[in-house]
Amino acid sequence: MTREVHSGLAGIARVEFATLPTPLHPASRLSDALGVPVWFKRDDLTGIGLGGNKVRTLEYLLADALGRGCDCLVTGAGPQSNWTMLAALTAIRCGLEPYVVCYGDPVPDRGNLLLHRTLGTTIRFTGDPERSSVDGGIEELATELCTLGRRPYVVPRGGATPVGALGYLRASIELTTQLDPLPEPPTTLWLAAGSGGTCAGLVAGAALLPTSYDVVGVTVSRPVPEITAQVCRLAAAAGELVGTPVSEPAVDIRGGWTGPGYGLTSAEGDQAAALVARTESLFLDPVFGAKAMAGLIDACRTGQVAGPVLFLVSGGAPTLFAPGAQP
Repeated sequence: MTREVHSGLAGIARVEFATLPTPLHPASRLSDALGVPVWFKRDDLTGIGLGGNKVRTLEYLLADALGRGCDCLVTGAGPQSNWTMLAALTAIRCGLEPYVVCYGDPVPDRGNLLLHRTLGTTIRFTGDPERSSVDGGIEELATELCTLGRRPYVVPRGGATPVGALGYLRASIELTTQLDPLPEPPTTLWLAAGSGGTCAGLVAGAALLPTSYDVVGVTVSRPVPEITAQVCRLAAAAGELVGTPVSEPAVDIRGGWTGPGYGLTSAEGDQAAALVARTESLFLDPVFGAKAMAGLIDACRTGQVAGPVLFLVSGGAPTLFAPGAQP
């Protein structure tokens, strides 16, 4: 099956943005604190902008946009979205003009929003605090651009599409190669689950490749049933794109770690991030990575995991400088 996945991916266009492979290393002091061997997959070090997991996603999305002859990219999220900043950055690198729709009203320029201003991204606010207002705003803006003769490439929040999920299906091959020499490879791979695209690519990879681990997503926004269905749908569709169907994708989504709400810090997340910083000299973003780590720490301390575990560090450094702002 590995050969078929390689062959399928080889036939799909990709723009090479990321510096790969990203490091895999043991978190020895954190492991001692938790009593469980922990490994980090450092996708905060993907090498464009300030790094992050979405760079892998955008390699396939921007290649698709260029193949379709698009001249601009339209997407959206909150004003502190790591996704939209990296989408804008990579779009510019490909010669596409970035347009971003944010929910809510204009806020001060800081964190990712400040980086958008530096890039010259065209930003529109919906005036509606509901995150879902972004979806209609994206479509409205894309329609306006089309009437002006532009050719927009429209991407939903988080880049959560089957094409975008290919980034982490490909990453699964990279991980398999890195984990193969280990005498005791991880049995679970933990990550934050937001829009679901990263998780879906890893789930597809776990189903199609000889991986040692099951994928565990800690939801940071959507209800568990909703994000589970989203991940399974995208994983199956990503498999179809590479010609290797994924039958009954398996994903374990954990709830209870969102805290007061999406985009807001939580006491458990803050404590988890502090532990990681003090043991491994690594800063986790406060609303994705920190909450996922809180879920992993609890699972370790309550005996829910026994074997080695792998944690995907997904980046998000700009949000460290915009406390209280929503991504």
